[in-house]
Amino acid sequence: MTQLLEKVFAEAGKLSEVEQNALAKWMLKELSSEKRWDKVFAESETALEKLADEALAEHKKKTTRLLDPESL
Repeated sequence: MTQLLEKVFAEAGKLSEVEQNALAKWMLKELSSEKRWDKVFAESETALEKLADEALAEHKKKTTRLLDPESL
């Protein structure tokens, strides 16, 4: 365990039981969410690569235009 994580747990240990449980539930939910995102991105790598190739091909054909954020 890293020193920073040890520091976080030491500070969390000072919280009330209710606050510790709320923090623990939030942390578990966040870790689960990260695992899901990792899985989704890993599974979509081929699709993302295809989209990137298509975008580059369109750019090379000069069929793209610059995005003007102020016009959105």
